[in-house]
Amino acid sequence: MGDDYVRRTAITRLSVDGKQRELLEETISEWTRGCQLATDMAWGNCNAKSDVQPLAYDDVREQTDLGSQHAILATHQAAQAITGCIERRSNGKKVSKPTFTAPTVKYDTRTMTLFDDDTVSLSTTESRVRCSLALPDAEDGYQRQYLNSDEWSVTESTLTARDGNYFLHIGFRRPKTDTEQETAEDGTVLGVDLGIENLAVTSTASFFSGRELTHDLREFEKVRAGLQQTGTRSAHRTLEQSSGRELRHVRDVLHRASNAIVDEALRYDCDLIAFEELTHIRDRTGASWGHKWAFRTLYEQVEYKAEAEGISVKQVGSAYTSKRCAECGFTADENRPTRNDFRCVKCESEANADYNAAKNIGMRYIRRGQQSSRRTGNSQLALQSGTVTPSGGFTAHPNGFEVEDTDKPHPPRANPSG
Repeated sequence: MGDDYVRRTAITRLSVDGKQRELLEETISEWTRGCQLATDMAWGNCNAKSDVQPLAYDDVREQTDLGSQHAILATHQAAQAITGCIERRSNGKKVSKPTFTAPTVKYDTRTMTLFDDDTVSLSTTESRVRCSLALPDAEDGYQRQYLNSDEWSVTESTLTARDGNYFLHIGFRRPKTDTEQETAEDGTVLGVDLGIENLAVTSTASFFSGRELTHDLREFEKVRAGLQQTGTRSAHRTLEQSSGRELRHVRDVLHRASNAIVDEALRYDCDLIAFEELTHIRDRTGASWGHKWAFRTLYEQVEYKAEAEGISVKQVGSAYTSKRCAECGFTADENRPTRNDFRCVKCESEANADYNAAKNIGMRYIRRGQQSSRRTGNSQLALQSGTVTPSGGFTAHPNGFEVEDTDKPHPPRANPSG
């Protein structure tokens, strides 16, 4: 971030009762409606916070149950999302109006108050709720270094609903030191590998099957080839109808996958999603033209959806990411005996090949940042069980956030809005 503060986030689960759950769910629902309403009004008209707020504030207040401060924050979120679209368009990329589906809501110091007894007061659509923070017993837990410190102050935070639980991503900031003044902010990176068998795999061990997409593309090619061979006018009309139907189906698959990837980044409080470069992906994966188009479409969908949530999306070089051991760094063709298996011939670690590549992609972005004069080199890679730095430093996720203590594959979580 280009400001005078270092920013960090501490994640903790909230302990809520039935009534509090209802109020938080309603607030999340109204928040997404408010953000979408402000975006619909400002799209094509303005993107600065100072312009979007006066344009949309009254309508957000009248058409949702959000309080005054949350209505302001919703207009600011819309402005941020639209600004991201404008920046992508200036780089020659296609953009579409942002949509808000993630089960989150933003909080600031006016809508959230932390107390010394490890509770937090949150504004909702009706009244404030006061919930306990489910913190680990250890006094040296990673959240405590911020909660108990006079150096760090609370700033904008995010509440996320996931699998029936609520996680508060508490934002903290402190002034930069003189040596930090000219560096960009570092953060947590989610690595993503793309492929055929698995459409996408994240460094947090989330697997998105590519079988449905592959089947759809193959069926589409069969229908198209048969109708093209017939060559009649009726066949041509049928081809156009079939093309539109199949295309909508493929886009739906990609839409669900992109939602799940962004949700994964939100779940692990990632600041950035790193993909492999798409330039030569067809050669690397043996993908068809249809797959190549699907990969690019998936990337663009993730890009605009992530930026609506304040998450950056970047590409990094893919050379040797499928043959390099994410544990010890040894690179060899023999490390990947089959398409799906990775077995390091040096350290003997074993993993799914796509998962190994996803970790390499995320770590490559982090290492690239270490070599940049504009970054401090403090980024970390998101894993299912915690975060890891290039030097091997590991920080486990807080108790109650992840039950697993190893990085095991898991399918994408259901997205009720997607």
